[in-house]
Amino acid sequence: MADQQVMAQPNNAGLLSGILLCFASMSSIQFGSAFSATAITAYGPSATTFLRLVIAAAVLALLVRPPMRSYSREQWKSALFLGVTMAGMTLCFFAAIDRIPLGLAVAIEFLGPLAVATWALGAGWRLVWPLAAFLGVVLLSHDGEGWIGDPVGVLFACGAGIGWGSYIILMKKSGKVFRGLEGLSMSLIVAAVVAAPFGLPRVGEALNPEGLGLMLGLALLVPLLPYALEMIALRRMPMSAFGILMSLEPALGALAGFLVLSQPMTPLQMLGTGLVVAASAGVTSSANAAEG
Repeated sequence: MADQQVMAQPNNAGLLSGILLCFASMSSIQFGSAFSATAITAYGPSATTFLRLVIAAAVLALLVRPPMRSYSREQWKSALFLGVTMAGMTLCFFAAIDRIPLGLAVAIEFLGPLAVATWALGAGWRLVWPLAAFLGVVLLSHDGEGWIGDPVGVLFACGAGIGWGSYIILMKKSGKVFRGLEGLSMSLIVAAVVAAPFGLPRVGEALNPEGLGLMLGLALLVPLLPYALEMIALRRMPMSAFGILMSLEPALGALAGFLVLSQPMTPLQMLGTGLVVAASAGVTSSANAAEG
């Protein structure tokens, strides 16, 4: 019994630290995304995405110094898939928040992993979760005076949602096949290369002290800090617990949009955010129960 108690303490400590890391990551992502509005307006979402990925990749590579020549084929494949997913997800998400409110974009983004998780659980009563999330998105799309869901912005948010679901699975795998933050470092390099064709046409506009300083700060907030925190968190907690915590991200996105971008929400939009959060937490809890 004493041995079990001793063994439980590090596990509980690891879970608690993982929870704190998740909250730090979510806050960094959502407030970093909100603060990105200035850069997106000035340089466009694609150039903003590219420069942030380049800076984040360069900073992390200098810190980690990944031994590229020693990596196996499996490690290269992991870095390639995760890097492509990172680039696609980030490009789509910043293109989305350039067109629709941050809270709505994050809510739509969550429909992707939510649908995948529900599909894995099968039919039955659990179908209530995607229906609740869809209703939440509908409520978020109306500000009391009219519909705010720009079709192109919604499509980009859907693309980010597909990337988000894939990202969680690939990040977990990368944490297993690489040491420390080497997997993240390699994946960010791949992501920067993939984003280059989209961002290069306007990148010259940001090559000045003010623009580069802004991009450096934003690169630390998104993607460098949250990706690193999430990779560490996924090593310390089950993916099911990670998924439940990430369910709070739409609420944080709405809060960041309100505080930073002055994007107020009507009572019905707040209800919509709550429905998306509840649906995401509910389907993740159901998946955890099914596995148990």
